[in-house]
Amino acid sequence: MARVLITGSAEGLGLMAGQLLVGEGHEVVLHARNPSRADDARAALPDTSDVIVGDLSTLAGMNAVAIAANAVGRFDAVIHNAGVGYREPLRIVTEDGLCHVFAVNVLAPYVLTATMLTPDRLVYLSSGMHRVGTAGVGDLQWERRRWDGSQAYADSKLYDAVLSAAVARCWSDTLSNAVEPGWVPTKMGGPGAPDDMDLAPVTQAWLAVSDDPGARVSGGYLYHQQPKTPHPAVHDAGFQDELLAACAGLSGVAIEERPADPLRAT
Repeated sequence: MARVLITGSAEGLGLMAGQLLVGEGHEVVLHARNPSRADDARAALPDTSDVIVGDLSTLAGMNAVAIAANAVGRFDAVIHNAGVGYREPLRIVTEDGLCHVFAVNVLAPYVLTATMLTPDRLVYLSSGMHRVGTAGVGDLQWERRRWDGSQAYADSKLYDAVLSAAVARCWSDTLSNAVEPGWVPTKMGGPGAPDDMDLAPVTQAWLAVSDDPGARVSGGYLYHQQPKTPHPAVHDAGFQDELLAACAGLSGVAIEERPADPLRAT
């Protein structure tokens, strides 16, 4: 039995992945941004082990979630599912002066990765839209560009895939992968989304716990349990380092290369 944390799991794909994992006998901890949403999560998945509460749009909330997660103990896997979509008509600025889409979709998984007790496996939710993302860190906060919510989302999903590959490179004893769940009719995806909702949570749950050889990879980008070619920038080590440095500067915490721990098995 594995212990798995899923961020942004009061509803949608995060909750669905939790339901799959609980059904397989694993211990699942959900996450919600406020107490009301936590109640919704408990009602939807009564067999959850716990629900961690914290607003991932703020640095204080990110750190609070990490502290609460570490209080539970080290997880076998973390699925970084929390995210906001592409329909924000205006650039929203958080209390830390950050672009809301970037804060939730990119900086939050970065901070949790850097500050939580390191799990054996990390799974980051990307999107097919990452292929039109901007491969650069010159304007991460959309301070100079004319706001485009769809492009900001695409950028963030590219950065998620880059973050996943960077962690795989830096931490050789942790399996780190990115998942494209498909364009499915969640609240974020919209009712007209054409992909199969039943398949959308399967790959991330599988990567989190399975002993199948296909799930025991690192640095991969997967769609429906199969490798898929990502944006070329995902495996550009120079771009990975630029993104890590930018996130470290914004958050005050760093992800650095480290040798494998011979006492840990993944």
